Amino acid sequence: MYAAMQVAMQWKELDAAHLAVAMSAMEPSLRREHRERMARLDLQREAAQQQQTERQQRRAHRRHVAELIVGAVVALAMLGGGVYVAPDSWWLSTLLCGPSLLALVKIFVLRRSDPGDMAAVAGAARSSTNAGTPPPVI
Repeated sequence: MYAAMQVAMQWKELDAAHLAVAMSAMEPSLRREHRERMARLDLQREAAQQQQTERQQRRAHRRHVAELIVGAVVALAMLGGGVYVAPDSWWLSTLLCGPSLLALVKIFVLRRSDPGDMAAVAGAARSSTNAGTPPPVI
């Protein structure tokens, strides 16, 4: 386009007929330059979009790995805690190693939680605490 403008500036002193001929001669080069510029912009846009997609995939992968690590640490901590407190209070051990362990690992690793999971955790907690309390003294 710059070359076309230079030619137009050089021919500005010509009459209208000669200028029209010059402009019609420059039109194909202007169209070609425009197509090239548009193709270059499309390629840049596609490259930027691909980079953004790759960044999002890397971020999602890092988050997934972090969730797996957190799930493993929580599971190991609950299992270790359940084994540690087992001799003193077996009911607390069942709370730590029972359905609550599975529900938390499912939340961290699979990233989903079903209402049935929470109902199982609540039922296990209720039965463990009921079994662990001594009967009332009359």
